[in-house]
Amino acid sequence: MIVITLTKVPPSLRGDLTKWYQEVQTGVYVGNVSARIRDKVWARIQRDIGSGQATMVYNAKNELGYQFKTTRQDHEVVDFDGIPLMKHLIATKAPMKPGFSNAAHYHRARMSARPTKVSTAKAVQDETFIALDIETTGLDVTKEQIIAIGAVQYAGGKPDSSFYRLIRTAQPLPEGIQTLTGITTEALRREGVPLAEALVALKQFVRAQPIVGYHVSFDEKFIANGFRQVGEVGLANRFIDLMPIVKRTDKFLDSYRLTTVLKKYAIVNRQPHNALADAEATAKLAMKLIKNGRLVIAKG
Repeated sequence: MIVITLTKVPPSLRGDLTKWYQEVQTGVYVGNVSARIRDKVWARIQRDIGSGQATMVYNAKNELGYQFKTTRQDHEVVDFDGIPLMKHLIATKAPMKPGFSNAAHYHRARMSARPTKVSTAKAVQDETFIALDIETTGLDVTKEQIIAIGAVQYAGGKPDSSFYRLIRTAQPLPEGIQTLTGITTEALRREGVPLAEALVALKQFVRAQPIVGYHVSFDEKFIANGFRQVGEVGLANRFIDLMPIVKRTDKFLDSYRLTTVLKKYAIVNRQPHNALADAEATAKLAMKLIKNGRLVIAKG
């Protein structure tokens, strides 16, 4: 059995959890799913939790018979001779700053949403970057594999060139991944290339340009691990994550999933979970942030 408690999380995340768990009380979810689904759900919670908190308790083969995880900043899960314990962290209470009322919060949000005074034309002209996205067989970088890489180069505010590779895998794709991505085992066998070939080609495509992505640390970790697997030197490019920029700019979104953010910025992605389509949508989001004065990629 698995128990998850949520506090102060976006409504969209609560809705997501009801696909696998039953809400027995407000913010308390109970279910019995596989370890694979459990880990995927926890990764989704961490991604979409916003400023809320979550704790998960689940069965485990240890002295207590259970294990737990938490996103709380005032506690830390520690292992004591195989027994999980929740360690309370002592934090120094910061002095209260003025401007803590709801009116002050809304005022700061309005002010932060106002574009900075920069030359939009010059900002767009100066920016050249690569937008990147990947598709994988799962969320665990140590166990799962990359199955698709998509990238698009923008220069002077316009798409300049694109990159897309399917990557051959030794094992058949799980049905859930095939349904989510539209990529089939047969397509990988027919059109896929070896991982080493795809990564070398990607390195040639991106060269030394900065790379933007949405929750790009996920892509960066998988790609770095892929280079290690094939014995090649990884990318030394600068990676820029758009998610924290959006979170600072749009403080009142119910969710910070890419689909929600694209809708907020009136960006249409006609093929979600396709690496190239997601990369193209991410590039458009980057351009919106550049034009709003929220993102500056060029150095110097």
